[in-house]
Amino acid sequence: METVHVEQIFEPVELTGIYSRVADLKAEGYRLGQICGVVLDDDTYELIYSFDKEHKLLNLKLDIPTDAQVESITRIFWPAFIYENEIHDLFGVQFNHSELDYGGTFFKVSEQTPWKPKK
Repeated sequence: METVHVEQIFEPVELTGIYSRVADLKAEGYRLGQICGVVLDDDTYELIYSFDKEHKLLNLKLDIPTDAQVESITRIFWPAFIYENEIHDLFGVQFNHSELDYGGTFFKVSEQTPWKPKK
């Protein structure tokens, strides 16, 4: 059996450039793998957008303030609505212009935005 080694790259991206960078990746033939969020500190989240093409994994690393609004990529990759709604429900991140926004009700959670830092 042949072993395939996946090259993985992390590329920092600015909040104002996320939409256009994702559009470029789509045009280059990349597919969306996932979007995940993590709390860096009380004021900052990190969002990782992962894309793959021909065994190459490209991750866009976006650090944002906890109150930032992010442009939705659902117009480029429609299935991103799943990840964006999850991040909205768990962290409170607002995604603008989503093609399918559940408005904070995608998941049933015991408390609203349970992973948002309490200040």
